[in-house]
Amino acid sequence: MSNDILQRLTETIAARKHGEPTTSYVAKLFSKGEDAILKKIGEEATEVVLAAKGGDNANLVYETADLWFHCMVLLAQHGLRADDVLNELARREGLSGIEEKANRKG
Repeated sequence: MSNDILQRLTETIAARKHGEPTTSYVAKLFSKGEDAILKKIGEEATEVVLAAKGGDNANLVYETADLWFHCMVLLAQHGLRADDVLNELARREGLSGIEEKANRKG
């Protein structure tokens, strides 16, 4: 179920990428460029932190959904999809975080 939602959202973002900025929030973000998308991600990440600190689980879920959405917009900006992130998470499955970090290049 979750993967289906991510797939549909990925397709919606791609379909609206070159849409009319006056009628599509996604098109508006893309039209403003990557810096605007990055700024939005920073804002949403801060809101996630504040929601977690505030102890309101419903708000934490809401703000995390906003953050994930804007990260998906950034991925689309770079020609990537949610599947790329899911594949990376699958690759890491079973590795300790310490081991995974030690294996990173660069």
